Amino acid sequence: QVQLVESGGGSVQPGGSLRLSCAASGRIFTILATNWYRQGPGNQRDFVARINRDGDTTIADSVKGRFTISRAKDTVFLQMNNLEPDDTAVYYCHAHLVGNLGVVWGQGTQVTVSS
Repeated sequence: QVQLVESGGGSVQPGGSLRLSCAASGRIFTILATNWYRQGPGNQRDFVARINRDGDTTIADSVKGRFTISRAKDTVFLQMNNLEPDDTAVYYCHAHLVGNLGVVWGQGTQVTVSS
């Protein structure tokens, strides 16, 4: 089993920054890739960023140049700069596991960007 716990959400003004954390525990060696998704009010859950086991990263076009993803030991970070009101959403950490173990979701953390 793998457990994911997000933290770091909050309220910021446009142009501000936040860093989200996703701490993994359990059978961490089964994680192939860790992703961030977000779901704004009335919207579907959208992909934001990915870091795989080898450290390769992918950033969604909608946030490229403003968001970066990184990893330190068992924690994955999402650095969000120059935040915009459209970035307001619940941000979820997601892990893709090896073989047929499936995926795991965290509980989500709220990010609100408003003046």
